[in-house]
Amino acid sequence: MIKYEDIDMKLTPQRLAILNFLDGNLSHPSAADVFKAISTNFPTMSIATVYNTLETLKEKGCIRELGIDSEKKRFDPNPKPHHHLICLNCKEVIDVFSNFSLDLQEKEKFGYEIVGNHVDFYGICPKCKEQKSLNSNIKR
Repeated sequence: MIKYEDIDMKLTPQRLAILNFLDGNLSHPSAADVFKAISTNFPTMSIATVYNTLETLKEKGCIRELGIDSEKKRFDPNPKPHHHLICLNCKEVIDVFSNFSLDLQEKEKFGYEIVGNHVDFYGICPKCKEQKSLNSNIKR
């Protein structure tokens, strides 16, 4: 949950709409997703406002930018440590809150002090798997 008092920027109606859209949002939206959802209520708002607001929220640690989609930046409104399960077909992202003990050998640490990890799991979600099964049955 994003705390407004932690943001330290002017909360315009557009920025509040962005914050409200992100609050509790589990879809890991892109800036374009946020813009599309909000622009109907704010037709004069620019995509730059969305990008700038997301960047500011990222810098303040309120959201995390995900590097899981090569086609677009996606954002996670939950900055608490967690992992992700990603569908390779539809790009759906699910949060995984399990802890994984991953120990690196000293030679693999290159002198780093390890303080955490982030694991991305990739697969095919049940919807895409079912759709693929239906499509293969139709082709027969």
